[in-house]
Amino acid sequence: MKRNAFALLLLLATSASAAQLTRTEQKIVAAVDARLAADLSLLERSVNIRSATENLAGVRAVGDLFAAELREIGLKTTWIDMPPEMKRAGHLFAETGGTKGKRILLIGHLDTVLEGQPFVREGNSARGNGGEDMKGGDVIIIAALRALKDAGALDDRRIIVALTGDEEDTGQPLDVARRALIDAAKRSDLALAFEESVGDTATVARRGFTSWRLDVTATTAHSSGIFTESSGSGAVFELARIVNTFYEKLRGEENLTFNPSVVVGGTEITYDSAAKRGTAFGKTNVIAAKATAEGDLRFLTNEQRERTKSAMRAIVAASLPRASATITFTDEYPAMGPTAGNYALLKSLDQASRDLGYGEVPALQPSKRGAGDVSFVAPLLDSLDGLGSRGDGAHTSEERMDLESLPMLIKRTALLLYRLTR
Repeated sequence: MKRNAFALLLLLATSASAAQLTRTEQKIVAAVDARLAADLSLLERSVNIRSATENLAGVRAVGDLFAAELREIGLKTTWIDMPPEMKRAGHLFAETGGTKGKRILLIGHLDTVLEGQPFVREGNSARGNGGEDMKGGDVIIIAALRALKDAGALDDRRIIVALTGDEEDTGQPLDVARRALIDAAKRSDLALAFEESVGDTATVARRGFTSWRLDVTATTAHSSGIFTESSGSGAVFELARIVNTFYEKLRGEENLTFNPSVVVGGTEITYDSAAKRGTAFGKTNVIAAKATAEGDLRFLTNEQRERTKSAMRAIVAASLPRASATITFTDEYPAMGPTAGNYALLKSLDQASRDLGYGEVPALQPSKRGAGDVSFVAPLLDSLDGLGSRGDGAHTSEERMDLESLPMLIKRTALLLYRLTR
C-alpha cells in the first residue's frame, strides 16, 4: 500500500512538472524519448571505435561518425587538421546557419585516454573506454540538437559544436592546438561543455593544470665522504629536500595541489620527458650526481598559480652545499574561475531540471574537477561544464556509463538550449 502511494505521488509530481513546460518544450521532451534507441546505438558505435589520443586514424573515425549525425541535423561540418609534427588528429567543428538568439558554443572531445575495451551492456549500465569520458557527452550534444530539430525549435538558431581531438593529451604548441576553439568562443555568447557529470551537479569552476620539471646536479664522490663540506649531500638528498619542502610549506591551501609523479636519480640517469620514462645507474658507495622529477600543479585562479610558482622557485634556489637545481614550468590549461555569469547559467540549468521534475542542480566543488577544454574559453564568456554522461572509472579499463540517466541528461540539455536561444 505504501509503495502504491509513493508511485501515485511520483506520478502527480511528474504531471505537475510537465504542466510547467510549454507546448514546444513538451514536444522536445517527446522527441528525446522517441530516439533513445538510436542514441544508444550511436553511443555503442562510437565507443567501439578505438580512439586514444595517439591513434590519429581512430580519432578521425569518431569525428567522421559524429559529423554525419550533425550534418543530418542540418549543421555544416568542418574538420581542422593539425600540423603533422604535432602528431594530433585534429578537431571537428559544426555550425548552424541561423541568425536569431544567443550563439551557444557546445564543447566535447573525440579522443580517449585508453582504448581496446568494447561496448558491453550490463543491465542499466555499459562498460567501454571513453563512454563516460566523453563519448557519452558527445552523444548528449547530438541527441539534444536532434530533439530541438524534431520539435521545430532549432530553426534559425545559432549553435557551434566543437569536438577536439586531443583533450586528453593536448598537442603543442597550445596556441595552434586551441586556436579554432578560442576563435569560436570569440564569436559566441555562452559556452556549455559536456565532460562527465558528477552526480546531480554541474561545474561552474574547474582548476587549471601546469606541469613542472625539477633537475638537480651535485658533486659526486665516494659515499664515505657524504655530508662533508667537500662532497656535500648529493643530488638525491637535494631533490628530496626540495620535494619535502614543497609538502611542508605549500600544502593545505584550498584548491591547490601539486604532485611529483615520477623521480629518477643516481650516478648516471636518462629521462624521456615525452614518454615520462627514465633509467638510473648508481653504486651504493657513490654519491648520486643527478636527479630529475616531474609533476603537476593544479589551481583555481591564475593568481594562485603564479604565486605558487614563485614559492616553488624560492624553495628550489635554497640549495644544499655542492648541489644546484632548476625548475621549469609549462602552463597547459588555464583555470576556469567561478564567475557570476557561470552561476547564472547554473541557475538556468537548475530551473530546467526542476521543471522537468528532476530536482535541483548544485555546483560541484572545484577541487573535484580536473582541467578541461572549457578552461580555454572561460576567460572570454560565461561557461558551464559537467553536462555529460554519468558513470565511474574514467581513465581506467573499468570505465562505466550509467545508461539509465542518459534520457534525463539529454532532456535537461535540450530544454536548457531551447531556453537560452529564445
